[in-house]
Amino acid sequence: MNALIGRKLGMARLFNEEGTHVPVTVIEAGPCPIVQVTSGAAGTAVQLGFGAKKPKRASKALLGHVKRAGLEVVPRVLQSFPVAAAPEGAAAPEPKPGEAVSVAIFQTGDIVKVSGVTKGRGFQGVVHRHHFGGGPETHGNTRHRKPGSIAPGTDPSRIIKGKRMPGHMGARRFTELGLKVVKVDAERNLLFVRGAVPGPRNGLVTVRKQGGPSRHD
Repeated sequence: MNALIGRKLGMARLFNEEGTHVPVTVIEAGPCPIVQVTSGAAGTAVQLGFGAKKPKRASKALLGHVKRAGLEVVPRVLQSFPVAAAPEGAAAPEPKPGEAVSVAIFQTGDIVKVSGVTKGRGFQGVVHRHHFGGGPETHGNTRHRKPGSIAPGTDPSRIIKGKRMPGHMGARRFTELGLKVVKVDAERNLLFVRGAVPGPRNGLVTVRKQGGPSRHD
């Protein structure tokens, strides 16, 4: 396995061996029970669960789905991940329903990507949403934070799609790439990742292994 579902606890700081301050995000990653294993032409996929849902809030179909995996508690979140192929010559254990995947799949120094839903900012103007510079701050000017001209009147006589304009900001799926694992606390199921990750405190996130260099190197 190379992925886990977790919960963002907040930010903190650690000090490395050289005494350098390292800002980190603390993620409660797992343990995630394996609910289902599917195989097809595209490969093998594993459905992981995270958290717990009240039985009265779960449908009978979902209760039967998790019961087949030998689970007594219905997970709050269910998400499927592809299983990475084992290195040539190495025998990787096959995942089985009912087993739990812990934060121990990560090691210090691993490069990961974290996905989550960003904080919702509501309706915002172009200065906040798109970092426009705004109009002149002079006496008599009335267009301090307005977008200005948005399209010619004659041709094309319409607003081009994708035009940066005021609108809803945040509350969208976003993936932060190239983050380095600074520390793994398997006893408390905590993952310390350098830098910031999307989402508010206690927001759900997905942590996956990623190849390539770190963005902080």
